[in-house]
Amino acid sequence: MKLKLKLRHKIQLIIISISVVVFLGAIGYISIKAKNASYSNTIKLIETKSKHNAKKVQETINEDFAIIRTLSQAFKHYDFLPKDKWQELVNLIYDEVFKANPNFYQLWDSWELQYIDSTYNKPYGRIMNTRYRENGVIKSTQELRSMDGDPELYAKDKAKAEELISELYADVYSSGKQEKKYMTSLESPILESGDFIGLVGVDITLDRFQEIVKGVDLEDLESHAFLLSHNGKYAGHPNSELLNKEAEKNPTSEKNFNLFEKIKTGEQFSVKHTNEEAKESFVSYTPIEIGRTNTYWYLGVSVPTQSIMAQANQNFKISLFVGLIGLIILSSVIYFVSRNITNPVEKVTSVLNRLSRGHIDEDMKLQIATGDEIEEMATALNTSVEELSKKNEFAKSLGEGNLEHEFHLSHNEDELGNSLLEMRDSLKKAREDDKQRKEEDERRRWVNEGLTRFADILRKDNDDLQKLSDNIIKNLVKYLDANQGGLFILNDEDENNPVYELQSAFAFDRKKYKQKTFQPGESLVGTVAIEKEKVYITDIPQDYIEITSGLGDANPDSLLIVPLKHEEEVLGVIEIASFKELADHEIEFVEKVAENIASTIASVRVNMKTKQLLEKSQQQAEELSSQEEEMRQNMEELQATQEEAARKSAEMEGLVNALHESSYVIEYDLDGKITSINDKYLDLFGISREYAVGSQHSDHMEFTDKQKKEYEKFWNDLKSGEIKKQTNTVKINNKAYKFTETYTPIKDSNGNVIKILKIANNISDFG
Repeated sequence: MKLKLKLRHKIQLIIISISVVVFLGAIGYISIKAKNASYSNTIKLIETKSKHNAKKVQETINEDFAIIRTLSQAFKHYDFLPKDKWQELVNLIYDEVFKANPNFYQLWDSWELQYIDSTYNKPYGRIMNTRYRENGVIKSTQELRSMDGDPELYAKDKAKAEELISELYADVYSSGKQEKKYMTSLESPILESGDFIGLVGVDITLDRFQEIVKGVDLEDLESHAFLLSHNGKYAGHPNSELLNKEAEKNPTSEKNFNLFEKIKTGEQFSVKHTNEEAKESFVSYTPIEIGRTNTYWYLGVSVPTQSIMAQANQNFKISLFVGLIGLIILSSVIYFVSRNITNPVEKVTSVLNRLSRGHIDEDMKLQIATGDEIEEMATALNTSVEELSKKNEFAKSLGEGNLEHEFHLSHNEDELGNSLLEMRDSLKKAREDDKQRKEEDERRRWVNEGLTRFADILRKDNDDLQKLSDNIIKNLVKYLDANQGGLFILNDEDENNPVYELQSAFAFDRKKYKQKTFQPGESLVGTVAIEKEKVYITDIPQDYIEITSGLGDANPDSLLIVPLKHEEEVLGVIEIASFKELADHEIEFVEKVAENIASTIASVRVNMKTKQLLEKSQQQAEELSSQEEEMRQNMEELQATQEEAARKSAEMEGLVNALHESSYVIEYDLDGKITSINDKYLDLFGISREYAVGSQHSDHMEFTDKQKKEYEKFWNDLKSGEIKKQTNTVKINNKAYKFTETYTPIKDSNGNVIKILKIANNISDFG
C-alpha cells in the first residue's frame, strides 16, 4: 500500500530524518577529528617550542664559543711582538673580554713552552694564564703545568687540536673553597701551520643553563624542560639535585631503546615516558650543536599526556553539546519552513513551465508576500521575466545594427547579459579597429613620403653645409606644419671650448634666433647635446618669450629638440617650435630624419676637413723647403754640441769611478729602500748585491720612541732637500769601523727630490 502524504509532511519527514542522521554523523566525525587534531597540534607546538628554546641555548653557547674562537685565531700570531709586549697585550685583551662577559666563571689559556720559549725544547710543559672573580673583583694567575709530562685528558685535547666542550664537572666556586658548583668548559685550539701551540677556554657554571631551562614556557600546558650533555648527564633541570647525574638510559616502554646512543645522532626525536607513578608524559628531545665540535647536547621538554588531552577532551564535549543544540534548532526550522513553502510552489511551478516553453510576458509576474525565501524566489522570478524581456529587446536592436542601444546589467553575474554586451563591444571594437587601421596606414604613408623627400634633399648640396642646412630646416618646418625651427651644428675647432652654432633658422614670420651659440650643457640645446636624448615640452608658460632654448618672441605650445647623433657623437641639434602639439608619429619621424641628417653632416664635415688638410699640406710643403737650409745649419751646430757633451761625459765618468774607488756609495729611493750600492760597500760587508738592493735603510735598527721620531725627522729633512752629515761606528766581523756619512738629496730638472745619495768614508785610522 502506497502511503500518501502532503508535500509539507514529506518535507518534514524526509529532511528531518536525513538531517538527524547526517548531522549526528558529521558532529561525531568532526568532534573526533577535532580531538585528534588538537592532540596533534599540541604535539607540534611542543616540538616547535622545543626547537625554538634549543636554538636559544645553542646561540648562547655559540656566542661564548665565538669569543674564544676569535681569541684563539688572533693569538696564533703571537710572535709579532717581543714576549713582554705580547704578554701585556694578551692581559689587556683578557681583562676586557672577562669584564664584558660576567657569565664567565673563568677565562684561561694554555701555551706550549716549546713554541713561546726558544730555550725550551721539550714536547711537554705549558704556561697557563687564568682570569677569575673573587668577591666581585677580577683577579688573575699565571702558573707552569705539565712540566713532567702531559696529563691524559690534556694530551687527548692536544692530539685532537679541535674545538670541544668538556664533560660536566664540579669545581670550587666561592673564595672560601667551600661551595661546589657544576660547570663545563669551552675550548678552542691555537694552531699555527697545523701545529698545536695552545688552547683558549672559558668555564661556565650550569646556573646559566638552569635559567634558560626555567624560562621554557608552553603557555597553557603543564610542562618542564631539562638539558642533557653529550654524555647523557643533566646540565639543566628544575630539580637541581639531578645536575651532573646521568639520565635514565631507557625512559620508554620500548625494549631496545637507548637514550645515550640516540643523542649521539644529532637528530630530533620524541618518546613517551611512564614514571614510577604510572603517569605517562610526552618528551621531545631537540639537538643543540655546540660550535664546531660535532658534539650534541639535547634540550628535553616533558609534558604530561593528561595535560595534552585535557584541551582535546574539552573541545570534544563542547562540539557534541553544540551539535545537539544545532540539531534541535534545525528540526524546528525545517518544520516551520515546510509550511511556508508548499502554498506558493504551484504558482512558481506554473510560471516556470511557461518560461521553459519560451514564453515571455509581463502578465507572468507573481504577487506573493510571504516575507520569506518563497517571496524572494517569486521576486527573483519576476525579475527574471523583466530582464529577459529587456534582453529580448536589446538583441533585436543589435540585429538591426543599432550598437548604441542602452542596456544595463541587473547583476554582475548575469551571463546572458554579459554575453550580449560582449557581442555589442566586439562589434564596436571591429568598427574602431577598422578606423584605427586606416589612421595607421595614413601615418605610415606620411612618414614614408617624408623620409623619401628628405633623402632627396640630403643628396643635394652635400658639399655646401650652409645651403644644405637651409634646405633641411625649411622643409622640416613646413612638412611638420610647425611655426619655427633652428639647426645647430657642432663647432669643435677649439677643442677646449666646443660650441653648437646656429647654422640655419626658419620661421613663418621670419624672426631669427637671438642667441647664436650654445656650449654643451647650456640651455635645452646644450642639455640635449650632452644627454644625447630628445626633449619634448608641451607645458610652456604663457609668458615664455625667450626660453633657454633660444626661440624668438613667440610663445609656442610645444617644443621638440632632437640630437643629431652619428656613431654616438652629437654633431648638431634640431629645434622645432609649434603652436600645435606634435603627434607621436611626427616625433618619431623627426628622430629618424635626424639620424640621416647626422650621417650626411658627418660626410660633409669629412669632406670639408679633407679640403682644408689638402690646402694646409700644400702650404706646409712650401714652408718645409725654406726650413731645410735652416735645419742643415742647426745640424752642424748640434754636432759640435754633441762632441762637447761627449767630452764632459768622459770627465764625469772618471770622477764617478774615482768616487767609487775611494768611498762607499749607496743610492736610496724616497722610502729609504736601497736602489744601488757600489762594490766597495759589498766587499766590506761581505754581502751580495741581490741581498742588499731592495732592503730598507732602517733594517737591523731598533728604536726607542724618541729615536723613532728623530729618525723620521732625519728622513723627512732629506726628502725636503736638506743635506745631512753624520758620523757612525759599525762593527763588522768583530772589528769596529768609523764612518763619516753624507746624505745628499738628488733633484730632477724641476727641482723635485727623486733619490738620496749617501757617500761614506772610513776614518777609523784617524781616531
